[in-house]
Amino acid sequence: MLDALGNAQRERLQQIALVVFDVDGVLTDGQLNFLADGREIKSFSAVDGLGIRLLQRGGLKSALLSERRCAQVELRAETLGISHLRQGCSDKLAALHELWQHTGLSAEQTAFMGDDLPDLAALRAVGFAATVPSAHWLVHEHAHWCSQHAAGAGACREFCELILAAQGKLDQLLTEYL
Repeated sequence: MLDALGNAQRERLQQIALVVFDVDGVLTDGQLNFLADGREIKSFSAVDGLGIRLLQRGGLKSALLSERRCAQVELRAETLGISHLRQGCSDKLAALHELWQHTGLSAEQTAFMGDDLPDLAALRAVGFAATVPSAHWLVHEHAHWCSQHAAGAGACREFCELILAAQGKLDQLLTEYL
């Protein structure tokens, strides 16, 4: 897992204390589905959810930032114990600055996983920027790492495990399942 990373990337990952995820196109497959009455529905991966729980058990904080507003995102954050949720934020960099002020953490201690143009400023500001295979080409240019798994289908879990492995925490967390 860590073999494909350079020393600089590993060092960046070792500093991470806060992991922030975009929602549409990262935690979901990016499809927008609506019921006849206009309510939006989203599908989330249980695999990704366990990845976030592993992060938390490893002592890291997590957050969700979304440009859209959806009750299901609030429910997902609550279910996973994610206390830092910001929906309807068109300026994700400003949202990150608020998070840093609230948590006392810095940009260098933050990882962000995004997939599209509204995520670029945030991706460029953090200590470690990650993306998914289907991301916009410009996002790929500014990311430190890209998952092998697709958005909404394990990409988040892969990223969580990468961070935990770089910090030497993954093996201990996985032994709880053996």
